[in-house]
Amino acid sequence: MPTSRQTSRRQFLQGIAAAGTASILLPSSNRAFGYLSANERPVFATIGLRNQGWAITSKSFGYAEFAALADVDANVLAENVAKVEKLQGKRPDAYKDYRKILERKDIEAVMIATPDHWHTKIAVEAMLAGKDVYCEKPLTLTIDEGKLIEKIVKQTGRVFQVGTMQRTEIDQRFLKAIALIRDGRIGTVKKVTCGIDRMEASPVIPAVPVPEQIDWDFWLGPAPKVPYRALPEMRNGYGGGVPLYSNCHYSFRNWHEYSGGKLTDWGAHHVDIACWALGATETGPSKVTPVEYKLPVEYKDGYPTVDDRYNAATQFTIRVDMPNDVELIITSEGDNGILFEGTEGRFFVNRGKLTGKPVEDLKDKPLPEEAIEKVYGGKVSANHTANFIESMKSRKQPISDVWSHNRMLEICHLSNIAMRLGRELKWDPVKREILGDAQANAFLSRENRKGFEINI
Repeated sequence: MPTSRQTSRRQFLQGIAAAGTASILLPSSNRAFGYLSANERPVFATIGLRNQGWAITSKSFGYAEFAALADVDANVLAENVAKVEKLQGKRPDAYKDYRKILERKDIEAVMIATPDHWHTKIAVEAMLAGKDVYCEKPLTLTIDEGKLIEKIVKQTGRVFQVGTMQRTEIDQRFLKAIALIRDGRIGTVKKVTCGIDRMEASPVIPAVPVPEQIDWDFWLGPAPKVPYRALPEMRNGYGGGVPLYSNCHYSFRNWHEYSGGKLTDWGAHHVDIACWALGATETGPSKVTPVEYKLPVEYKDGYPTVDDRYNAATQFTIRVDMPNDVELIITSEGDNGILFEGTEGRFFVNRGKLTGKPVEDLKDKPLPEEAIEKVYGGKVSANHTANFIESMKSRKQPISDVWSHNRMLEICHLSNIAMRLGRELKWDPVKREILGDAQANAFLSRENRKGFEINI
């Protein structure tokens, strides 16, 4: 027998589908950024709060009540607890250990924004605990982690959304780009170039005492145990004045132990749109070739020989052989965005613009009615969080689903493996394995540090 709280939440979710989501975004002076009272909203928790963790939480107040937050940095945790309390009028519970959140029966969904090396363990355990999951991109650190998540989503029937929000937001600019291609505005697509920016190498980053507010062993979690490194005298303003160079904070993206550099950062956005446009969300490449690249440290057998500075590629041009003889280029050079080239034209799209003759021609020959909705598979959600909430109601997977995300992310992971080993890789998209290269296939998985194994 459902409780009145469960019934009211169900009515709220049904109301979204019936009335649309736009009105939910309107704040109310009497309700703390909520469309309905806390009793009528689903109960969420966020795990990992720095940077993107706060971004996805703050975007969600109109849709959910946040009952709990977790972070291994006590200062970040306290700051975010205070911000959530101020915005929603109710103080969330605070935890260092995310497992305390998973034990709670009242929490229906978790939003995961930890560093990438934690994503799979938390996501799998959350689903097994009966939670729906929103996880930031990139979803995984390895290709085999993606296969595991797919297995658990299928096993548990949980709703799982990945944070590739270009599929829903940015004024539908990327959806319009795909609609142009589907409507034949550039003929047959022959080449797609994803510009995803370069990163800078770091100086030597010394081992220093761990800041007292951080549980460093728990931050490392599944990753190898190493010293905390930082240049404390060099700070940026991103995320509260953290060290500019470190193996923690936002800089984790520049270390293969925790992430995949620009390939899995911006690459997880733009390669996703490229694959969606090409209809390659259920298949993959046949070959990945590192044309030009620069690694900031020396590598041996695919592993960095030093551990005191960033080790992800700083510059690169990768050629990917896609189905139907399409050439996909992923590069650190040129504009950040996606250039689509076909037999009858070309255009460029990024978060700030959609340009080219096919776009200009829309003035005289607009896209067919509902062309964008056909790309999206229905009415476009108000934003990414709205799509997650709608999916929780319908029990259908969101627009940024696990399967299409993993297919795209395999390209990014393979690109990093190819650069680490310094050679071309041939890929079987059906078996999802590298052909004729046992050493390269070893990089499809990793062993979690003892004590941080995935509990399944």
